Amino acid sequence: MAAINKANLSVLFLNLKKSFQNGLTLGKPQWQRVATRIPSTGAANYYAWLEMFPKMREWIGEKQLTRLLKQDFTVPNKDFEATVVVKRNHIKDDQLGIYGIQAAGAGESAAMWPHEIVFELLTKGFTEKAYDGQPFFSDKHVIGDKTYSNMGKAPLSVASQAEAKASFGAARTSMKKLKDRHDRPLNITPDVLVVPPALEDVARTLMTAERLEDGKPNLYKGSAEVLVIQDLKTDTEWYLLDTTKVLKPLIFQERESRTLSPRPIWTRTTSLCGLSINTALSLAVPLRSVTGRWLTAPRVKETDHELRHPGGLQNLFHRA
Repeated sequence: MAAINKANLSVLFLNLKKSFQNGLTLGKPQWQRVATRIPSTGAANYYAWLEMFPKMREWIGEKQLTRLLKQDFTVPNKDFEATVVVKRNHIKDDQLGIYGIQAAGAGESAAMWPHEIVFELLTKGFTEKAYDGQPFFSDKHVIGDKTYSNMGKAPLSVASQAEAKASFGAARTSMKKLKDRHDRPLNITPDVLVVPPALEDVARTLMTAERLEDGKPNLYKGSAEVLVIQDLKTDTEWYLLDTTKVLKPLIFQERESRTLSPRPIWTRTTSLCGLSINTALSLAVPLRSVTGRWLTAPRVKETDHELRHPGGLQNLFHRA
C-alpha cells in the first residue's frame, strides 16, 4: 500500500506528465500544412490588422473592407478540456498502471485536437458565413465590383484527361487566374489537395501517375501534395489550397498550450501543488483556442454537386 503524501503524489504526477508528453508525440496532426498558428494573449483576438496586410485592400475593395472592419473581425477563444482522474484508493492500493495509459491517451488527444477543429472548418464552409455575409463556399462573393465564385461541380477523376481537366484542372486554373480589383494577378499557387479516404487512390494517382486511365498523359503529376483527412464528412468532397503564403488558408488561434496540470476536485488532507486530496486526484489538460478562416485565404472546395474555392476565398477551392 502506498502512502498518500506529497512526495508520492509528486512522483505520481511526474510519471503521468511524462506519459502525457509521450502521448503528444503519438498523434500525427496535419493541421500545420493548411493553418497558421496565431498566439492569443487574451479572451479574444482582434484581426483588424488584416487591413494592413499586403494586397488586402486590392483584393476585396474598400466597400467590403469597411464592412469587415465594422464587424470588428474579433475571434473569441473557446474552452476545451481533457481530464485524467486518479482515484484515491487506487493510489493507496498501487493500482496505477491504467492511469499511465490514460495520460498517454490524453496527450494523443491533445495533439490531435487542433487537427480536428481545423479540418472541421472545411466541411462547415457551406453553412458558416464569410465576411461578406455569404456562406464561405459560395458563388456570390463580391470582390470590388465583381462577383467571385469558389464553387464548382466536377468530381475528382482520373478516368480520362478530359475529366481530370474538368475537375482538378479547372479548380487549379480558376485559382491561378484570380486578380485583385485593379486587375493585377494575386499569384495564387495551389499546392495542397485535401481528400477523404474514399478519394485517396484517385488523388494519389492524379499526383503520381504518368498516364491516366484513358492512356493519355497526366498533366498534373506532382502539382500538389495529397493530404488524406479522415475528419471530412463525405466521401466526395475535396479541397485545393494554396499554402505558400505567409498566412495559410485557415487559422488556429491558441490561447493556452497543451500541458497536463493538477486541478482541485477535493477539500482536505494531503496536498500537491496546493491542491487538497479527498477521494481523487484530477489532472487536467485545459485548452483555450479557436479556429477560423481568414479573409481571402486561397482554397477551393468541390462536392458532387458543387465546386468551391475556400481558403480566404481566393486561396482555397472545394469540391464535395
